[in-house]
Amino acid sequence: MYDIIVVGGGPAGLTAAIYARRAGKAVLVLEKDALGGQITWSPKVENYPAIPSISGLDLGNLIAEQAMEQGAEVEIEEVGSIEDCGDYKRVQCAFGSSFEGRAVILATGARPRMLGLDREEDLVGSGVGYCAVCDGAFFRGQPVAVNGGGNSALQDALLLSETCSRVYLIHRRDRFRGEEKLVEALQARDNVEFILNASVTELLGEDELNGIVVDQNGTARTLEVSGLFVAIGHEPCNGAFKNLLTLDAAGYVSAGEDCRTETEGVFVAGDCRSKKIRQVTTAAADGAVAALAACAWLDREK
Repeated sequence: MYDIIVVGGGPAGLTAAIYARRAGKAVLVLEKDALGGQITWSPKVENYPAIPSISGLDLGNLIAEQAMEQGAEVEIEEVGSIEDCGDYKRVQCAFGSSFEGRAVILATGARPRMLGLDREEDLVGSGVGYCAVCDGAFFRGQPVAVNGGGNSALQDALLLSETCSRVYLIHRRDRFRGEEKLVEALQARDNVEFILNASVTELLGEDELNGIVVDQNGTARTLEVSGLFVAIGHEPCNGAFKNLLTLDAAGYVSAGEDCRTETEGVFVAGDCRSKKIRQVTTAAADGAVAALAACAWLDREK
């Protein structure tokens, strides 16, 4: 029986493990893929305090090493469900293993929706990205494209237009879904071009992206760009917990800044939580908050 089981081995989950271990709790981290989370996709991270520049993979590895050095146990397992057994929770994994913990912290993250193009995953971090705030600065003075029509895509295009030589904003419909003021602001930028009724059909370049093919009203057009930012939403990885927790319309766990859920003994941290800002620093902050809240809950009867 563990004190705390953390589901998810990204910055939120690993930070939670660090804080929980420092509070003397027995901690198990369950991660279905590789430790480090989505930050490992970023070729460079230059907005993490005290570290001027580091690859996302190295940053993820450092956080994982710190958690394990503190004594957190780690298992590579995909969680299929969680059963509330009153004084403890039973975590059932997809391939038969099960673990029991007095408290659970969900830090499963949210995966960007992908375009589903050939070699898209291969080019992530080599021209294809999903976070202009994170990676836009690496394309200063270069042409880029943004795919999407909501506020996130419009805001990404505005941010990129400050430093990039040209920004192509590609949307599959004839008008944007985002706020009209954002559209007007983009229309006023000389280096922004709207490409409507269009979709990206091909990624060009071998080891790095150097262009894309766009189908606009049945006509193919090649754009020479160094970066493509896909902004068509995220998919939170919370489906296995919908019987245990309240999820909002988009599938995120409904929880506030205290990271507590309505289920006693279950806490949530990072991108899977309903929130506005999703960055590596806010994920780590959530992990600390959730761990301290879980520790306080465990100690409530002492």
